[in-house]
Amino acid sequence: MGLRELLIPQDKVFFDLFEKQAGILKEAAWLLVSLTEDFTMVKEKRHAIEKLEHKGDQITHDIYEQLNRTFITPLDPEEISRLASSLDEVLDYIDGSAEKMFYYNIGTTDTHMIELAKLIHMSTAEIESAVKGIRSIKDPRYIEERCIEVNRLENLADDVLAHAVTDLFKTNDAISIIKLKDIYEHLETATDFCEDVANVLSDIAIRHS
Repeated sequence: MGLRELLIPQDKVFFDLFEKQAGILKEAAWLLVSLTEDFTMVKEKRHAIEKLEHKGDQITHDIYEQLNRTFITPLDPEEISRLASSLDEVLDYIDGSAEKMFYYNIGTTDTHMIELAKLIHMSTAEIESAVKGIRSIKDPRYIEERCIEVNRLENLADDVLAHAVTDLFKTNDAISIIKLKDIYEHLETATDFCEDVANVLSDIAIRHS
């Protein structure tokens, strides 16, 4: 820690907010797995995910509000903004995926959706661990390992999406193709934004270690 940081107290509330957001992210992802594995009471399960998305929106708002009124921050303001935005995007796509499953009235999920949901959940678990690590950055290598794992999971999601679309176009139901392709792509995009989160966290670990 430099002399500037020793002389001027830093506001650590950002770490509390980021850890809350990461926890909500993982919880929402787990509910998404539950929804895809047991496609019953869809309205209620989708509503539970939506409630978490609203909580996440409030935390994102709190982060930006705190950023606007804090003179000295523990991370660069741009890093705080990027991390808040990318976490929010993941949550939006988790909620959006559940919303599409409900409003498209798909009847049932399939192995591709289940696999993508599980990859999202595994990614959010890695993100939560990495987010907890940036509070002190005692072990930047640990954070980097979590981020590498998120990148690996995103690559797996790309493969799942490719197989899902290939299987989908073996069918002849045009309406079903449109609906399912949209859901698959929405789920995969959630993993893309998980990778964005990982990239931000990796940058933070490198810059502040």
